[in-house]
Amino acid sequence: MSKPSPSTAASDHDTPPRKKRRRASLSLAAWKQFVRVAKPYWQGEEKGRAWSMLLLLIVLMLVETKVAVMLNDQAGEITSALADKDGDRFWTSVRACLYILAFAVPSYAFYYYMRDVFANQWRRWLTGRFLDGYLNGRKYYALESDAEMDNPDQRICEDIDTFTGRSINFLLIFLSSIMQLVAFSAVLWKISHVLVAVLAVYALTGTVVALTWFGNPLIHLNFWQLRREADFRFSLMRVRENAESIAFYRGEAQERAHIDNRFGKVIHNFARLIKKQRTLNLFQRTFSQLTLVLPSAILAKSVLAGELEVGQAIQAAGAFTAVLGAVGVIVDNFESLSRFVAGIDRLQALSERVLPGMAPAAAGAGAGADSGRPPRIERRPGEQLALQTLTLHPPRSGRVLIKDLDLSLAPGDALLITGDSGCGKSSLLRAIAGLWDTGSGTIHHPPIEDFFFLPQKPYLQAGTLRSQLIYPGTHTDLSDEQLLAILDDVHLPQLVERVGGLDAVQDWEKLLSVGEQQRLAFGRVLVHAPRIVILDEATSALDSANEASLYARLRASGTTLISIAHRAAVLRHHTHVLRLLGEGAWEVHDAAVYDFDAPPATGARAGGAPAQAAPGKTAHAQRAMASA
Repeated sequence: MSKPSPSTAASDHDTPPRKKRRRASLSLAAWKQFVRVAKPYWQGEEKGRAWSMLLLLIVLMLVETKVAVMLNDQAGEITSALADKDGDRFWTSVRACLYILAFAVPSYAFYYYMRDVFANQWRRWLTGRFLDGYLNGRKYYALESDAEMDNPDQRICEDIDTFTGRSINFLLIFLSSIMQLVAFSAVLWKISHVLVAVLAVYALTGTVVALTWFGNPLIHLNFWQLRREADFRFSLMRVRENAESIAFYRGEAQERAHIDNRFGKVIHNFARLIKKQRTLNLFQRTFSQLTLVLPSAILAKSVLAGELEVGQAIQAAGAFTAVLGAVGVIVDNFESLSRFVAGIDRLQALSERVLPGMAPAAAGAGAGADSGRPPRIERRPGEQLALQTLTLHPPRSGRVLIKDLDLSLAPGDALLITGDSGCGKSSLLRAIAGLWDTGSGTIHHPPIEDFFFLPQKPYLQAGTLRSQLIYPGTHTDLSDEQLLAILDDVHLPQLVERVGGLDAVQDWEKLLSVGEQQRLAFGRVLVHAPRIVILDEATSALDSANEASLYARLRASGTTLISIAHRAAVLRHHTHVLRLLGEGAWEVHDAAVYDFDAPPATGARAGGAPAQAAPGKTAHAQRAMASA
């Protein structure tokens, strides 16, 4: 999901601000960014198809250029024939034009079709590459705390589409310009050397003025327009996704104020953009319209003196316009180029974060390059879950949530994590799951495939009831009868009949209550049968009977449990309690003697102070505390 301004677990003053990334201008830097994003397609597994299609398009462009020269010649012939009142010459040229057009029209249509097919295939490949990088290694999660990375979904969905489409378009425009330059310059040179010299000076002057006066401002404004539009769309998505909560709160006025604020920024930036474009359009119009007069003014003396046919003057004017369009391609397409460069900058920034080998090399990389990097939590494979001298703090923050935690869970153990709100309970689960690594110490863990996480609000994807039950898998060896039995085990026996079968597709978040969603999530655990289940208040919407039944089902299977809960009733389903006290302090208790209302033990661990084992603590928990 996109985000207008990524949230972090702590304020920015906890860490030094990151150096702002410099935006690329219409220059060599922008070209290098383009090459970094585009090169893998032209050198990877798709290179054969890519170069073949490009070669086909170049051939079609050569045909198009030849046709344009032939039509320009015939236009001159027609004009000269009319001026000389030569009917045979006139009708011969008309027939020639019709023959040329009969061949040119289907060639043009096929050219544009192949151009769009090429762009579509490139988009498919590049989108797949970015999606692989975005979803692998949970980079989509890491981007949520990246203050510089707004709206990654828009960059993948829209910016890649723009990048591939405009890359093909501009590439063909530049190649076509070169062909036109070669073809029509010869025509122009035969007619007037002076016209060629004037054309060169005129085009060079226009290009320099465009780059100097309009380059960086337009790119900067287009970059921010893309971001403002994405933020505005995100604010509307938030209303749709949280419609029920907003309706209960009657928060329409505040939501409207928030949306108006986002939309106001869109309008304000666009107003600045169109003012700049107004000046650019004025310059472009002046630059192009002068070509209607300039060739005739230069050639008028020769035509009036009878040294040059009127038809030749028409040919020269057409060739002048064609060559000027070729050498002035930057001026004519400057507005589109500025939007294109802004999109490249956004795509390059995303590629540096999600694609392997795309991150820029750090200055001074070498033996001591990581000396300034803060310590990270180390993860090592192990037979059972064990936390060794674990210190944890949120990303981009120096606040210590847990300090020097030592804990080991044997197979079949059940740990209940409790404590005041904000003390780090969910943060500890994130560290165990590998989502957070900011801190120090070591986490020994079984293979990640042996873990299963149940959040308080289950995630339900768009799809069938079967796909909800086997998520995150895509297929299962369990029969329909076994899936129905699992639904019965989690107390949803009537759900299949109610929704129309296991293959029924519904809007599950709206159809099912939160309690039903939590029971369905427990069904996923029974489908996958993991060794370790982590529950983050996963029974908060269940009544006591359902909660007790589901916990008992998991305990009977021998699964190791790690739970966050605040109800005393769940204590009987756990063997130990980890109580987080805030400011890094913690204590471990035997669940059989733990009292939710008891004050913290005097020997609670806090910043490395000794801790006393609670009575009745199992041997492995006592060793874990003593090992510190």
